[in-house]
Amino acid sequence: MSQTVRRAIDILEFVAREPRTQSQVGEHLGVHRSTALRLLESLTDGGLARRLPDGRYGIGLRLTGLARLAEEQFGLTDVAREHLRGLGARTGHTVHLAALEDDRIVYADKIDPVDGIRLYAEIGRPVTLHTAGVAKAVLAHLPPERAAAILAASCDFAPHTATTVTDPAAHRVVLDATRARGWAVDDGEYEDYVNCLAAPVRDSGGAVVGAVSVTALKARADLTALESGVLPDLLSTAATISEELGWRP
Repeated sequence: MSQTVRRAIDILEFVAREPRTQSQVGEHLGVHRSTALRLLESLTDGGLARRLPDGRYGIGLRLTGLARLAEEQFGLTDVAREHLRGLGARTGHTVHLAALEDDRIVYADKIDPVDGIRLYAEIGRPVTLHTAGVAKAVLAHLPPERAAAILAASCDFAPHTATTVTDPAAHRVVLDATRARGWAVDDGEYEDYVNCLAAPVRDSGGAVVGAVSVTALKARADLTALESGVLPDLLSTAATISEELGWRP
């Protein structure tokens, strides 16, 4: 990437957080004020930045319009698809993508292993909120009141296996632990012979909009094996999808 383009990107990301002065932009880039001014003027001429009445610079209205147009090209499933395929090929396990849609969390995509047993999950169907790793990964990172409302509307906390968490208070503890470590676990809570790990996916504003999971038969890989062999790749894949949606840590 050329130095000028790199600096322009840095400026836009810098002033997007809050309006900045010419001097602040120069200090951020490590360049003279005159160089910062030339870049700011070019971005302003193109409508990507704008000079505010107090002399500071902020994001231009044209950039806002371009962002709205771009959203149509970057649906979660479209962005994630190739990354899900890569994760599935590298791990040899089933990969799921879940999406948050209003007050539901639904399966949005699935990659089956080429030479393994295919696990059932119907695309477009809601996930089981108190057992699925993808549901925990999403719920744990929502505002508590929204997570509680989603659970109240659609979760019966029915027992499915010996490890199913059926108490709402205990489930809240699970979500707290999930949020603290950054990823979720399904320890055979819906089907006792299957376990999974899941990681959240964020949009450009940092809000969690979905989750990616790696699901395996316990006979092939238990949670210890998944955590040691799959977790780093899962977290990296979820972060890459998030970054392509516009998220920056």
